[in-house]
Amino acid sequence: MIHKEPNDSPKPKNKGKIKILYIDDEENNLVAFKAAFRKHYNVATALSTKEGKLLLECEQFHIIISDQRMPDQTGVEFFEEIRLKYPDPIRILLTGFADVEAVIAAINRGEVYRYINKPWSNEDLHIIINQAFEIFALREENQQLTADLYKANEQLEFLLRQKLLS
Repeated sequence: MIHKEPNDSPKPKNKGKIKILYIDDEENNLVAFKAAFRKHYNVATALSTKEGKLLLECEQFHIIISDQRMPDQTGVEFFEEIRLKYPDPIRILLTGFADVEAVIAAINRGEVYRYINKPWSNEDLHIIINQAFEIFALREENQQLTADLYKANEQLEFLLRQKLLS
């Protein structure tokens, strides 16, 4: 079952509400996450990676948080699968198990920003989410500045060609 809930929290700088997709096969974790963070963020939850993929097709998210151990697919496998189609969201992996191989795979294959153990601390996770969003916003700003630079360069080249032809 897919769960979404808007919120009325203050908007982060120039981006509107931070949009988070949290995927976990344990519904109590989804409920706890939503209860802790819905006032601060726009939270969507999914009970499986399949539901998570459906949400990704319909909405853009700034941050995707996934549990590592789920029946349909691991969090690392999910991140590895979606990272080319959805490269922009910052990915965070949660797990209740100390699994060094999962950490290495998450970093190498899923390009995961952070690896967090369950149970999480609401305060720590809140800080991590805000830091992840800062990275998202900086990447987005960098893409815009690069596009602006290319456009300015094209305009300068056009003016130079015009001047040479005169």
